[in-house]
Amino acid sequence: MDLRIKALLSGMATYIPWYDAKRSTGGTDSARYCYSVWLRHLVLGMRCASAGSIPRVVAELGPGDSIGIGLAALLSGAEKYFALDLVRYTDLNRNLAIFDELVPMFANRAPIPDDAEFPLLYPKLDCYDFPAHLIGEGRLRENLAPGRVAAIRSSIEHCDVEGSMVFYKAPWNAPDMIGDGSADLIFSQAVLEHVDDLEGVYAAMRKWLKPGGIMTHQIDFKCHGKANAWNGHWTYTDLLWGIIVGRRSYLLNRQPHSVHVNLIERCGFRILEDRIVRTDSELRREQLSVRFRALSDEDLTTSGAFIVAAVARGA
Repeated sequence: MDLRIKALLSGMATYIPWYDAKRSTGGTDSARYCYSVWLRHLVLGMRCASAGSIPRVVAELGPGDSIGIGLAALLSGAEKYFALDLVRYTDLNRNLAIFDELVPMFANRAPIPDDAEFPLLYPKLDCYDFPAHLIGEGRLRENLAPGRVAAIRSSIEHCDVEGSMVFYKAPWNAPDMIGDGSADLIFSQAVLEHVDDLEGVYAAMRKWLKPGGIMTHQIDFKCHGKANAWNGHWTYTDLLWGIIVGRRSYLLNRQPHSVHVNLIERCGFRILEDRIVRTDSELRREQLSVRFRALSDEDLTTSGAFIVAAVARGA
């Protein structure tokens, strides 16, 4: 079926009374995926960080089907993990199962799953060895001490309690979910392309991040199967796009790379690294809707980006 027609039908289907809006987000239901995503963010983020050590307080936007990426952060040595989502997808049994798979992966210093296993996963690394330069032998023993592993496991079971090592909130709807200046690292994986109030979220992250902390975000600018061309979501008028979104809590904000960069800087961050994925455009400019016809050639060919940013000096 033509993907444009399928997208319109899927949006109209959301108005059927028995439509199930809570569907799998994909990815974080796999321990190996969670392990790979976390260590990619850690390796590339710490390369830019002034401290260069394991972040103590970590926050994630949009964990999805599990909180496995944050659990990998705790097993790396983080002491507190905030998970903020719009819809409660995750459940206790899945989180515990993924945690139990992650522990031996760290104990065995498993290599980071690479393109052979996850060819579509970004950001890419130059080396997929276990990052022993960040998590040394002694540190790893401390992280995986039986008492600490038991404490993390218990915190998963009590993740709705603020004092727990894991604090999971869905839906989160206020920037006071995390104390001002308390997070060492804020990250997201293929989430910010779904956020409608981008400026509000970047401003909230500016409040949460402590001086010297960083945020790392992998952003996917593709159409997510809603058009025949990878950037075909920029061909829809706002009216047609509204039909495609339907009654979903979120879909895509359709904002290009330059909008994210401008908002990040406007909200008081300085960009430390911007790893852009370029893909040739499959569209002629006249095929774009009027709203997007002025997109730069750079935006029109940017299908993804991994952005590392810190609080700007004097901000």
